[in-house]
Amino acid sequence: MDSFDHLATAARAYQAQLLSRRVFPSPEAIDALSTLPGAFPSTGLPLEEILALLTSVVSPATVLTTSGRYFGFVTGGSLPAALAANQLAAVWDQNAALRIMSPAAVELEFVALRWIADFLRIPAAAIGAFVSGATMANFTGLAAARHSLLAAHGHDVESLGLFTAPDFPVLVGQEAHVSLFKSLAMLGLGRDRVIRVPADSQGRMRPDAFPSLSQPALVCLQAGNVNTGALDSPELIQLAKQSNSWVHVDGAFGLWSPAANYAAADSWATDGHKWLNVPYDSGIVFVRDPQALSSAMGLTASYLNPGAEFEPMQRGPESSRRARGIDAWAALLSLGRTGLREMIERCCRHARRFASVLARHQQTLAWLTAVQAEGECWLGSTLWSGRRALRISVSSWATTDEDVERSLASLIRHLPAR
Repeated sequence: MDSFDHLATAARAYQAQLLSRRVFPSPEAIDALSTLPGAFPSTGLPLEEILALLTSVVSPATVLTTSGRYFGFVTGGSLPAALAANQLAAVWDQNAALRIMSPAAVELEFVALRWIADFLRIPAAAIGAFVSGATMANFTGLAAARHSLLAAHGHDVESLGLFTAPDFPVLVGQEAHVSLFKSLAMLGLGRDRVIRVPADSQGRMRPDAFPSLSQPALVCLQAGNVNTGALDSPELIQLAKQSNSWVHVDGAFGLWSPAANYAAADSWATDGHKWLNVPYDSGIVFVRDPQALSSAMGLTASYLNPGAEFEPMQRGPESSRRARGIDAWAALLSLGRTGLREMIERCCRHARRFASVLARHQQTLAWLTAVQAEGECWLGSTLWSGRRALRISVSSWATTDEDVERSLASLIRHLPAR
């Protein structure tokens, strides 16, 4: 049996467990990881022995994020078409940095970006890139913003850095996601020097609290509050444009919502491994001004000789990287516009079902711990507005009505006695 046969057998066995195995691994399965080789061996192991370790020891300790009963984080499962494309792309081992490195990978990436932009109602003139996740998508969009805002002052930040750069304000919502602050820090714009705009009871930036700006600023909106799912109002874009500010939208999952309409913004960040349900890792960024993005991310070298067409490495922070666009292209082709919309709406319907049932019951951390220990489903908690709350993220194509009812049954089984 060759390596592909071993892989196919292991993959089928894993898929067969999705309905019966606990979603979070047992303590025994986690403890078994300590039996793996701890020291770097002087001689290598045969492939058969490595695969045996992976299937017998490592596989049982994985989290079934592909299960329809995993609700811990905003983690979409992998659509069958996306998973198959991902595996085939791994066999091809394509480098999606330049078209000359892989005409096929770059072409599929180009098409997938165009389809995604169309679905998200992003202007056709905007250009995009696949990156590792929403954090790097935020980083990339904000880098383009930094370039544009400083270039307006005659400052070339890519050449001169920030040491002599003019200042500009950065506005964020009171409940902006932590990944946005990480991106600002990596760009030298600082976590703590931002202006925080007060939020309403759902975590949305309040338009009535938006400050009057006397100079162009970087304004960061949020499409999808991490606790409530709420979307910042597009009205804020018009308020920001009164000062010629750059508007960036952090829309890791919320940008996929039919209610999201941020076409007037300047840059957009989202995830493919959330509501598009492609394998990790996959983030997507779009920027309205192609020159701003290429100036912030472009690079040159005598041996590269990039073509005049779409070249991924000129649009994102990575050079050599996996061909993420192949997964996305296959997912989009398998769903179509209608299927993608229906998948999102189905997830929202499941979430409403959870909310309607659990609203009648009081939740405690001890209750949550008991549910997690059983393993029938997995969900997490959060601290929001000073209160501890359940956080049930429904974002997988694989979640069915039966998965929801099985999970609710587990939750109700462990309710504390009154």
